[in-house]
Amino acid sequence: METLSIVVPCYNEEQSLPLYWAACSQQAAQLDVNVEWWFVDDGSTDGTLQLLREMNQRDERAHYVALSRNFGKEGAMFAGLEAARGEYVVFMDADLQDPPELLESMLRGIRLEGYDCVATRRVNRDGEPKLRSFFARAFYRLINRISQTEIVDGARDYRMMTRQMADSILSLREVSRFSKGIFSWVGFRTKWLAYQNVNRAAGESRWSFWKLLLYSVDGIIGFSTMPLAIASITGVVFCVLAVGLLLFFFLKTIFFGDPVAGFPATICIVLLLGGIQLFCVGILGQYLSKTYLETKKRPIYIAREKR
Repeated sequence: METLSIVVPCYNEEQSLPLYWAACSQQAAQLDVNVEWWFVDDGSTDGTLQLLREMNQRDERAHYVALSRNFGKEGAMFAGLEAARGEYVVFMDADLQDPPELLESMLRGIRLEGYDCVATRRVNRDGEPKLRSFFARAFYRLINRISQTEIVDGARDYRMMTRQMADSILSLREVSRFSKGIFSWVGFRTKWLAYQNVNRAAGESRWSFWKLLLYSVDGIIGFSTMPLAIASITGVVFCVLAVGLLLFFFLKTIFFGDPVAGFPATICIVLLLGGIQLFCVGILGQYLSKTYLETKKRPIYIAREKR
């Protein structure tokens, strides 16, 4: 019988894990496949790791990988994917925001309908702060305009894939990872399942607005060079504008005898140009920093315990 590997990144999920295990193991019992779990403890500071050890002792299907520190969700997902041994692999969150009831439909989509991947997307953002929802939608609109890799609005990491697709993702060993973009970049036939947003079963989200903002910057830099083009175009536009103004003031002085004055205007122009230059240098710096990190060839994660 074929095996389904369920990869579950965990960071301080002591409250959610018992609820997740009860719901998901019950649902997995109805699937016509062998099921194994790979929980990845991403440097939790609560009792998550001890709970995973106990689960592993009680049920041989519940494996775990404990990372040496917090490497972030992307590193934890990669660690779980690398450990998974099944013909099918699915990513799930431990907070039950990814409904286990969809596992059967996902498996059917791959087995019977011939898809390589069955992914999920939220059709609403009920329960989220309105400001956060606004910026999330704006991010999806922006990245789909400036990138050739399409990222579906509301897409979740909750998706099931074939072993071939999983191996393709494992072959991309970049350190600065943006999984939603990677899933789309590798291609393969994907079916989308829409569902209503589900709130966390317990605990609190560790994704603050600032972390999401930095994550979105990683996505833009990782899958688009448009910011570099914008910086170049901005430089050209301001050069042309500067030459035009220079000619204007020169002709105005020659033909009308009107001396160029306005110390405040000069200061404003200098500050504007300085700000534009720093903005463009900042864009270059972001790409350079990512290149610098990739050239170090550091591992995506380091595991200190695996069962």
